[in-house]
Amino acid sequence: MEPVEIVEDGLLLRPWRPEDADAVYRACQDRDIQRWTTVPRPYLPEHALGFVTEVSARAWADGTGAPLAVCDARTGELLASCGLVSIDRALDSAEVGYWTAPWARGRGVAVRATRAVARWAFDTLKLRRLTWQAEIGNHASRLVALRAGFRIEGELRLAHPSVDGRPEGWLGSLLPAELAAPGEPVPYGPDTLVARRAAVFGRPQPVLFATAAGTELRLRPLEERDLDAVVETCRDEDTVRWTTVPHPYLPEYAEGFLRDVARAAWARGTGATFAIADPDDSYAGSVDLRISPTSPLVADVGFMTAPAARGRGWMPAALAALSAWGFTTLGLARIEWRANVGNTASRRAAEKAGFVFEGTARAGVQHRGERVDVWMAALLPQDLA
Repeated sequence: MEPVEIVEDGLLLRPWRPEDADAVYRACQDRDIQRWTTVPRPYLPEHALGFVTEVSARAWADGTGAPLAVCDARTGELLASCGLVSIDRALDSAEVGYWTAPWARGRGVAVRATRAVARWAFDTLKLRRLTWQAEIGNHASRLVALRAGFRIEGELRLAHPSVDGRPEGWLGSLLPAELAAPGEPVPYGPDTLVARRAAVFGRPQPVLFATAAGTELRLRPLEERDLDAVVETCRDEDTVRWTTVPHPYLPEYAEGFLRDVARAAWARGTGATFAIADPDDSYAGSVDLRISPTSPLVADVGFMTAPAARGRGWMPAALAALSAWGFTTLGLARIEWRANVGNTASRRAAEKAGFVFEGTARAGVQHRGERVDVWMAALLPQDLA
């Protein structure tokens, strides 16, 4: 396959040249490029030279890929890498891959480049589909794919997961009829909820602060050092009575919760689990915020307090802090609380945090083999204020 040059929307996409090696080496020192792509770590000058000379030329010659340097059409400055990382002629399908140099971010380069590559792939190569995949948690890449027109269609287990990442990836596809025309507005702009949350969940989970009766509390990500306390809390008879934690509760359940629930929710952008840490930074409880899969402006909370930390008023303060973060940072409009009828300790904590009781749902949930009634309450932004 003969290499091509594409000029579109202020960009020049061209084959890689030996003189690009220095800029590629500089770009690939970036922490995010090393974290989210398959470039070697550490990335050495010989890796950059090999890529711009041997690897890229071989892909074009074999017809297995179409790697392109993305440059400013006016100045020629290297801005990004974008192209087809694999081409399947049997299916007339190819996978798109891209990275943006640190000095070129925030200018929509990857979106414009991906659209240009897609247009060339559909019009010239006559491909019938483009695919995109990224490790779950790579919200920047996911937002680029959405803005370029890809439909995110699910998850798949990665063939070559990162040693320090998750084993699952997002998968998306783009068909010719779905590609926007040149100059057409880009969806999911900076002011949209999707972009706002991509910026939040694309960064490390924050630490929140709360004060209860003069005691300073920290809401931080749950960590391995908390798991013994989690096990102890989940074996407490009140926790077993009022929640759905497995019984008997084994240490591996806590490990699985941290890996497959708490950290997975943050990576997917579907929620956040915080450990409530006392002044000694010891575990005093957990609080979860889970975004509704059907109503993105609504979330629900769940929480449990370590036995030794009960009766101190810490949970209402933690709930208020978490809810304030949900409203201001995630743009939520409503946060809901539910508890089995009779769980007065949970209800008191929610009401002290500002939740307004709304009623009882008869046989509202399945609890340890039977349907039970549940109390329901909700918090709106004005309630917290």
